This record gives sequence, C-alpha cells and structure tokens, in this order.
Amino acid sequence: MNLMERMEKKTSEKPLEKTPDNKFKQSEESKNDNVIFRSEQQNLKSGKNEYAEIIDETHKEVAAMLAKIDNVSSSDVETLINDYISENHPEIGRMDKAYIVKSVQNEITGLGPLEELISDSTVSEIMVNGPNQVYVERKGKLVLSDVKFQDEEHVRRIIDRIVTPLGRRIDDSNPMVDARLKDGSRVNAIIPPLALCGSTITIRKFSDTPLTIENLMGFGSLSPEMAGFLEAGVRGKLNILVSGGTGSGKTTLLNVLSAFIPHDERIVTIEDAAELKLMQDHVVSLESRPANLEGTGAITIRDLVKNALRMRPDRIVVGEVRGGETLDMLQAMNTGHDGSLTTAHANSARDALARIETMVMMSGMELPVTAIRQQCAGALDLIVQQARLRDGSRKITSICEITGMEGDIITTQEIFRYVVDGLDSNNKFTGHFESTGVVPQCCDKVKSNGVEINNSWFFRE
Repeated sequence: MNLMERMEKKTSEKPLEKTPDNKFKQSEESKNDNVIFRSEQQNLKSGKNEYAEIIDETHKEVAAMLAKIDNVSSSDVETLINDYISENHPEIGRMDKAYIVKSVQNEITGLGPLEELISDSTVSEIMVNGPNQVYVERKGKLVLSDVKFQDEEHVRRIIDRIVTPLGRRIDDSNPMVDARLKDGSRVNAIIPPLALCGSTITIRKFSDTPLTIENLMGFGSLSPEMAGFLEAGVRGKLNILVSGGTGSGKTTLLNVLSAFIPHDERIVTIEDAAELKLMQDHVVSLESRPANLEGTGAITIRDLVKNALRMRPDRIVVGEVRGGETLDMLQAMNTGHDGSLTTAHANSARDALARIETMVMMSGMELPVTAIRQQCAGALDLIVQQARLRDGSRKITSICEITGMEGDIITTQEIFRYVVDGLDSNNKFTGHFESTGVVPQCCDKVKSNGVEINNSWFFRE
C-alpha cells in the first residue's frame, strides 16, 4: 500500500480532530517535537542549508498530496510528512528528521520560519528585512536571530498566507499592506521595488492575555497614583489622547485603559487592523478596508468614525488618528460622546496638540487655526504621553490636562511626570514618578459622573 492509499485509509477510518475554532489540533508527539525543533534550530545552522532541498522537496510533494484530500487535521499532516521522509530519505536520523518534519509542517499550516518566533513568548516584535535577515525585539532591545528564508519567493509566500484570508492583497500595483494575525498581532508588509533589501515584514506581537494596569505598574511604567487617576478618568468619561513614538506602547496602554469602561456601555472600536482586545460584552469592532483591484471600494477610518456616530455608541475608541478623521473624532467628543479614547504619534503633549491641528487641516475643511484649537480645547481632557527609553523600558512620562484657551493658545497643565535620575550598573534608567501638586480641573467632571477622586494622588510626598 503506497503513501497516498495509507493516508486515505487513515482519514476514512477515524474522524478528524479539530478544535472548536476550526484550527488544527496539535498532537502530543508534535508538542514533544517542539523541544527538539528549537534545539535543532540552535545546533543545525549548517544543517539548515544541508536540509533545505529536502525540506523544499517534502513541502511540494506533501502539499500536492494534501490538495487531493479534504478535511485534514494537523496530526494527519504530520503523519504524511513523517511517512514521506521515511520512504524517500531513510538515512536521516531521528533528531534531524524531527527538525525537517517541524519545518515542513510550519510551511504548510503556519508561517514557515516565523512560526517559532511567533510562539516564543519572549519576542515582542519580529522584523524581516529580506530573506536573509530577521531581527526580533526582546525586552525592548533588537537582536539578530538565526532565522532565514530560502529566497525572496519564500518571503512573498508567507506574506500572501497572512493577507489573503483577510481579503487583502499585495502586488506590484499595491506594494504595501497592513494586516493582522489570528491572535491579533499587527502585521505590516512592503515589497520591492519599494523595499530595496527585499520583501519586508514587521509583526507587532500581542499577548494572548491582555495586560492589566497591575502589569504596567509591575513593569514600572507608571505609579499607583497615576493608575488610580487614569482609572477614575476613564470611568468618569474624560476624553483621553494617548500620544507617543513608534513602539512606545500606545496601543497596549489604550487597551489597558479601555478595560476601565463600564460593562453596561456600548463601545465602538475603529482600527486599520483590529488589535484591541476589549473584555466588555457590548463591543462593536470596525476595521477599515483598502481599495479593490479596480481602485474602488476603500473604506477609511474617517468613514467609519462618521458611521459610528449613527450606531448609538456610549464610547468611541479609535486605534489611531492620522488624518482627516481627527476632525470627526474631535466633533464626536464635543457632541455628547464623552469618554472616547484614541492615540496619535507625537513626542510630547504640546507636539500632540500641534499634530492634531495639522491632521484636522488634512480633512479638507478650511477652518481657521483658532477654530481648530477651540475644538481641541473643548474636546480633549487629558493627554497621556508614552515613551520607550533607550534601555528598552516603556514609561508614561507625562499626564497633562487641557485647561482651555488663553487668546489663541491652548493651555495645559502637567499633573504627573517621570523624572530620570540616571543609569544603574546595568545601564538601565533609574528614576521616579512624581505629581506636580496640581489638582486637575477635570476632577469636577469625573465627580459629576459619579466617580470618586482621591486628592492625595496629586500631592507631592
């Protein structure tokens, strides 16, 4: 009986195992082989080249077989790969065979060479710079990994596997794409001729279990007083903008803050690629859509913000404002949708206000600067500044309140800040959080919404 006949007999004799969410179920043997696979990744650097042809050959042959079989589970795929290698390459030892089997299985059911990095809990970001260079971020620091692709075509195949299920595409006419993995991790890909070093993939990983405010305090990202004030601010329906640089943790903080929204409120989230993981029951998640092959059908963040206003939201949470949708967001905050949250790229609270002005001008509405600033001052209550320091740590460096207008200038006052004291023996920043001693004016709004404020948060020790 040949390999295909055995496989067909196997699939007809037993029901296929599938998980409730229709994903492949990993066998116990496969779980044990994960350990072998990771150790072999470290020990078979030369073996990668040695077995590249066998891996490629096995992948093509097994993929052709699977195309003729319906409803195949992960254990079936593993068995098929094992049998093929045993019949065609009996000279390969157990350890090397486990490495090849796992590599081929990752190619068929996962993201190829990236699969081990996706499953590595110590990796927070993956950066593929062409087929021969893959960097990862661990504890805020970039490290060159041993992972490599076979060639440029291999990278493109993995990109297609990510974006195709989402109804998105990447090709010469559309060489950039934003997408997400099943676990919510954010993906950006860009291909030649725009990417000169080869197809580039950037994956921002997200934890299976969302972080809490206690986790952030444990990481030293903010003080208990800051945490208490931010929780009261969200519950008390303050409009909050989280600003910061790339990779500073804006989306993570937004997700943490959104956890404080009461469960009896209707929340509408709007994102380019859905990343937020809200725990409330009544959440409607909206995701923008790029243009189709004909260049039509695009749905922008601005379109979704306008539509959200017709959906009777208690809160609107926008993943990030970066264009004309900023005006619609400000107007929503000014017209009864208190407690809305969003993020923007900026290096300080004052820079964030300047960016908002610029983005409102991108809406095409010819508004005078004074009118734009009045919209900002009336809509926003707090700006929370997030930063990633040079040692890789992430901190909330400032919490500022928007207090109003003086002439043509938006006035602010800082409530909390992070002060750097220096470096320790491990070149890690040492510092402390402190309050400025100012009791924010927005406390009255928070109290009017039935949320208590502890005035001791705002007094210096």
